[in-house]
Amino acid sequence: MADTALKQAENGPRVDLDALEDLIADTRSEYLKLQRDDGHWIFEFEADATIPAEYVMLNHYLDEIDDPLEAKIGVYLRRIQSDEHDGWPLYQDGAMDLSCTVKAYYALKLIGDDPDAPHMRRARTAILAAGGAERANVFTRIALALFDQVPWRAVPAMPIEIMLLPEWFPFHLSKVSYWSRTVIAPLLIMMAKRKLAANPRGVDIRELFRTPPEDVRDYNVNPTGSPVGSFFLSLDKLVRRAEPLFPRNKREKALQEALAFIKPRLNGEDGLGGIFPAMANTVMAFEALGIPKDDPDRKIARAAVDKLILDRGFEAYCQPCLSPIWDTCLGMHALLEAGEAPDSGPMLQAADWLLEREITDVVGDWVWKRPDLKPGGWAFEYWNDHYPDVDDTAVVVMALHRMDAERYRGAIGRAAEWVIGMQSSNGGWGAFDAENDRQYLNAIPFADHGALLDPPTVDVTARCVSMLAQIGHDIGSPPVARGLKFLRREQEKDGSWYGRWGVNYIYGTWSALSAFNACGYDMSRHFVRRGVDYLLSMQRDDGGWGEGCESYEAGGRGFARGSTPSQTAWALLGLMAAGEVDHPAVARGIGYLMQAPRDGAKWDEDLYTGVGFPRVFYLRYYGYSAYFPLWAIARYRNLKRKNDRKVAFGI
Repeated sequence: MADTALKQAENGPRVDLDALEDLIADTRSEYLKLQRDDGHWIFEFEADATIPAEYVMLNHYLDEIDDPLEAKIGVYLRRIQSDEHDGWPLYQDGAMDLSCTVKAYYALKLIGDDPDAPHMRRARTAILAAGGAERANVFTRIALALFDQVPWRAVPAMPIEIMLLPEWFPFHLSKVSYWSRTVIAPLLIMMAKRKLAANPRGVDIRELFRTPPEDVRDYNVNPTGSPVGSFFLSLDKLVRRAEPLFPRNKREKALQEALAFIKPRLNGEDGLGGIFPAMANTVMAFEALGIPKDDPDRKIARAAVDKLILDRGFEAYCQPCLSPIWDTCLGMHALLEAGEAPDSGPMLQAADWLLEREITDVVGDWVWKRPDLKPGGWAFEYWNDHYPDVDDTAVVVMALHRMDAERYRGAIGRAAEWVIGMQSSNGGWGAFDAENDRQYLNAIPFADHGALLDPPTVDVTARCVSMLAQIGHDIGSPPVARGLKFLRREQEKDGSWYGRWGVNYIYGTWSALSAFNACGYDMSRHFVRRGVDYLLSMQRDDGGWGEGCESYEAGGRGFARGSTPSQTAWALLGLMAAGEVDHPAVARGIGYLMQAPRDGAKWDEDLYTGVGFPRVFYLRYYGYSAYFPLWAIARYRNLKRKNDRKVAFGI
């Protein structure tokens, strides 16, 4: 290990604090240069090949082909094809995902790639070996049905009349997550109208099927293998037979209900739900309804989709959404930790930018479960007022409170009231909804992705508990007490905590330990020490920490391809929250960050450490390798310089 990072002391490795000070100062300076003129920060936000492939398919569905842009997307798709298995993975160096690979292949063929080109032949062979396109997931089969590549019986029955179901019914939009309802509402229109893609070049992918698509008998399967799933599969067949008999007047009313849901939530150029699948479905739903291209709602819906394109000049891809509020509030914490004055120009400008986006006058979908709760908080994207994010809100509040509790008292109070009101009855918090945990819904054939719901999670709960503790709620405060009980119940047998929105047990364990520290727990308690032992057991030979997305799969716990700066930072923050600033493992972790390759404000990090839906959809937050390592090394510096083992803030 480099001498400038670590020196050997009598009791183990010792960090060169002067060199660390220089690193913090340089990184902080570089990070400030990335601030936008209006005060916010935003970084690239990458998923897998699915989103850019779907963007290409959207263009060909609408006959709005942009050849120069699609050529750049083709460069991107070819670059990220695996040399190991010839398909496309859901994350860097991951296993082939059949559905992702089918969409990537189709997109490249739409772009104009010769199916006999070597990369296309390799992908086709991989798809056929994996069972063929007939074994792709539900969303892929819906896309293929829209392009007339599979019959409509290849997708589960989802009649538009769902929009007319009463709230007490077992399936209702209020019972699924925000991302599900914003995707489903326009999708129901598309499935009702069954308007086929323009597909002006007549591109098909019959060569990807092991059995001709019209001859495949059973496309839909029981997603859980449970008796409940078998019941829903039988119900699906019954609904499919009955759907042609539904009254036409009810169908028209349901179509109008779907539009009535979509239009108030269009969200300007930030799009329905702020997420690509909902935005793209909205544009296609408008097309299916015959809404002209120059209609204002359709134009802005299309503009929202195009806003997600990230063009690097030689290649391009479509982001799943944008993350400016998340990037801004987390970066503020890192800068404050690194010594940026709370009243400096950049910090005040960032706070003012956040305050402009506080949600105070839009009653969002959360009102279904909390009808008397006043609006409050912040979204994840630039604007998404119908869907404030509990996690973002908690982190924003902690940043504002660190800066000036009195100056931002009004916003802090409103957000805290909203967060408390969003606590579920089991003591935990979900990301966007309360009591969104009807697990039986993940057994319907449509939900083969297993991500229809937004149940309480450890990481979001820990953030909410930390926020409440930081602003003055003690351990006896009812919402804090209930949240802490939830966290205690969720601890895994090996001492870790599951991470829903970050990969994975390192993220969850950092979050939970931070919450217990923020609440003033005795960090020598047995359950805390088990969490510490887990983090120590995950340290790698190079001093860093890493954990693969495979950890969400059966048998994947503990898998890592290598250390990453962001996961190393999470582990260090968790250990320091537990009082382990002097542990040799912490010094080794700081040493890893000090010597890891870095370009300006960002450490090099290619592996994915973010999660959309475990086992289905993963994310690469380009900002994670900037603000989290800075945060960790600055906190270490602060604790060592002050000889103070108490962490002042909860995260």
